[in-house]
Amino acid sequence: MLSLFPEMFSGVFGSSILKKTQEKGLVEYHVADFREYAENKHRRVDDYPYGGGAGMVLTPQPLFDAVEDLTLKSDAKPRVVLLCPQGERFTQKKAEELSREQHLIFVCGHYEGYDERIRENLATDEISIGDFVLTGGELGAMVIIDSVTRLLPGALGNEESSVRDSYSSGMLEHPHYTRPADFRGMKVPDVLLSGNHKHIEEWRTKESLRRTWKRRPDLLESRDLTKQEKKWLEEVKKEK
Repeated sequence: MLSLFPEMFSGVFGSSILKKTQEKGLVEYHVADFREYAENKHRRVDDYPYGGGAGMVLTPQPLFDAVEDLTLKSDAKPRVVLLCPQGERFTQKKAEELSREQHLIFVCGHYEGYDERIRENLATDEISIGDFVLTGGELGAMVIIDSVTRLLPGALGNEESSVRDSYSSGMLEHPHYTRPADFRGMKVPDVLLSGNHKHIEEWRTKESLRRTWKRRPDLLESRDLTKQEKKWLEEVKKEK
C-alpha cells in the first residue's frame, strides 16, 4: 500500500476478517508513506500542473521509486493498482482476478490527480469503486482489499460463502432466513423448513432470479441461463 496517510489503514487491518487472515498467515499487509521516497529537501510529492489549472498533481519520482523498491523486495512481479475515479469500475469478477495474484501494490492518490506518466508506465490497473470522487484513494483501496481478501482459501469459516455471494454467480443472492420460524406473524417460507434439499435449491435459484430481475436486470443479459432458469424467469416476469 502506498499512501500519504498510512495511519488510515490501522483500524481496518486490525479488525474482522482482515485481521484474522493475517493471523492465519494467509496474507500480509504493508503500508508505506511514499513521501519518504521523495528526493527533494521538503519531501514534496506534488507540484503545479504544466499549462496551468486548479489543484496540484502527484509527481512521478516518489511513486516510481517506491514501486521499484517494493518490487525488488518481492518474489513475484506485482500488479500495481492505481485508485482513480477514471479507472475501470470495480466488480466481483475483478476481485476474483486480483485474488489470484501473489503481490498487489495499491497506489492511493490525492490532490488533482497523477502525472500521466504514472498511469502510462507504472500502473498495471486503474480501478474506481464507483462513479463519484473521494478525497483520496485510501477508502477505495480498503474496499478492494476487503473484497479480495475474503476470497482467499481459508479466509471464511464456510468456503461456500464466497461462492454463493451476490455477483459471484452472475446474479444477486437469494433471501436468507434464520430463527425464529415465526416472528410477529412474519413466517419463514415453508420450503426452507421442509428438509428437502432439492426443493430448497430450486427455491433459492428462483428467488435469485426474481431478485436480480427486479433490482439488476442488466446482470441477466450476460448470464447463460439453463432451460429451467429461463422458465422460472418467465414466471417471474409475469408476476405483478
